[in-house]
Amino acid sequence: MLQPRRVLIVDDRRAVRQGLHALLALWPDVTCVGEAADGQEGVKLVSEQRPDAVLMDIRMRGMDGLEATRRIKSQWPEVRVIVLTLRAEYEAEALAAGADVFLVKGGPPEALREAICKTSTRGDAGGGGRLQGADAQQ
Repeated sequence: MLQPRRVLIVDDRRAVRQGLHALLALWPDVTCVGEAADGQEGVKLVSEQRPDAVLMDIRMRGMDGLEATRRIKSQWPEVRVIVLTLRAEYEAEALAAGADVFLVKGGPPEALREAICKTSTRGDAGGGGRLQGADAQQ
């Protein structure tokens, strides 16, 4: 049996972190290895936990998700960074910062699971771009 994908959640809103953690707990092939309230804490936890994937919000106090993504991808390029945010207009910036996937919050949970569990690297189908279409913005 394959090991579960190890995921770190980085979001400044506690309720969002808790909701994502509860969602991840429903999937036997995914495990949450930690939560961070800002980018700086997220980078630190990546160095300690070495997750397979990071769910990264963009707008946070202190170090934002774009800078945290840059730092994570420069030090640990194998870690899959999935930007998960409310605002679709950040897509180009997030991908330029090194995010592997861009998702808009409120989209179907299956898209998030696919982004986490996909084993391809940046540039393959599904990597380096949006997994959801216009439905994600509704």
